[in-house]
Amino acid sequence: MQNILDAIMAGDTSSEDFAAIDIPESYRAITVHKEDETMFEGIATKEKDPRKSLHLDEVPVPELAPGEALVAVMASAINYNTVWTSIFEPVSTFRFLERYGRLSEYTKRHDLPYHIVGSDLAGVVLRTGPGVNAWKPGAEVVAHCLSVELESPDGHDDTMMDPEQRIWGFETNFGGLAELAIVKTNQLMPKPAHLSWEEAASPGLVNSTAYRQLVSRNGANMKQGDVVLIWGASGGLGSYATQMALNGGAIPVCVVSSPEKAEIVRSMGAELVIDRSAEGYKFWKDESTQDPSEWKRFGKKIRELTGGEDPDIVFEHPGRETFGASVYVARKGGTIITCASTSGYMHEYDNRYLWMNLKQIKSSHFANYREAYEANRLIDKGLIHPTVSKVYPLAETGQAALDVHHNKHQGKVGVLTLAPEEGLGVRDQEKRAKHLDAINRFRGV
Repeated sequence: MQNILDAIMAGDTSSEDFAAIDIPESYRAITVHKEDETMFEGIATKEKDPRKSLHLDEVPVPELAPGEALVAVMASAINYNTVWTSIFEPVSTFRFLERYGRLSEYTKRHDLPYHIVGSDLAGVVLRTGPGVNAWKPGAEVVAHCLSVELESPDGHDDTMMDPEQRIWGFETNFGGLAELAIVKTNQLMPKPAHLSWEEAASPGLVNSTAYRQLVSRNGANMKQGDVVLIWGASGGLGSYATQMALNGGAIPVCVVSSPEKAEIVRSMGAELVIDRSAEGYKFWKDESTQDPSEWKRFGKKIRELTGGEDPDIVFEHPGRETFGASVYVARKGGTIITCASTSGYMHEYDNRYLWMNLKQIKSSHFANYREAYEANRLIDKGLIHPTVSKVYPLAETGQAALDVHHNKHQGKVGVLTLAPEEGLGVRDQEKRAKHLDAINRFRGV
């Protein structure tokens, strides 16, 4: 592995030299174990500790299938799907691996007693399988997490509609929280040259998700002047939605949970900010009863900020805790676009406010290849910036996941895999200098 790292650190190693490097028989990876599936039974969700279930293991290098690449991973990042995997909710991800393993001779490799997790990476291509023409060893890349087979016509208008659509590192094995990873080569995109490895690794999943959810015609199809209510506007997903709303000429109303988070979104250019902690909103009286008077108070606050306008779009991802309020506050004919349920999957809302006001609830999940590429292009152009706040070494991935599980983070939490320290991998210093303040906005917060 040291030879691989030395070749990457040199910065001028040829494609031929990368192709000649010996691949080790094993590598270090963050895993969950199938034998641990029941370890958290009877424990409340918030009390489940990823540090107990995420292991740093030495695992064998799997063979490459046609259309795949073996990537030396310099850095990765934590997404909420790694939290779900680590606490075995809502189901154990080994069910995903078992199902995928039944698909073909090649996918049998994924059905193992351990699951290598992680849905982000930045690194260097080491090998490609048969049938790959677009990528060569030595290419510096990032990866989006859409894994598709595309053997059905259903996926050829929008690859997210492929019946065999999966999220790499969550519903497949050999993910990015490791020294090596296997991806389909149609997941690869050029690494932005002005970013370090950990910065380049962090946007992949959340940036692409926010792009489809908010900007794409497959999502909310945001236009100039739209009022967009963004829950968790300083978080991993919301921080990208906030940037896209501002770039697209929309008017974000950023909902955060502390004065520090309010200051972050203001530093991005957002002017309309609601601090939930300061306002004391409690949308639920108890676990089974919502409080419509709080929806109304929340809606009144939004109108005070916007000059009397309700949100055209509600950017939803908390789920159960906020969904009733989201449906209520959307304008007549507005859209509630949802991509997750981090506070619970069983949403409840008053349907009168939906049907009688012609609102729509629309779902969004990750992004197709084109959307992911467009989202990465925005990063490369310096129009959207990484939101890395803290970076952990690979051995402390459990703590990084716990931070995200308990919402103790801002923006994205990065993980160094092969990279020995932060700040490496920048190839275009002149371009970086133009955007340095924005790149570092979340650092240390």
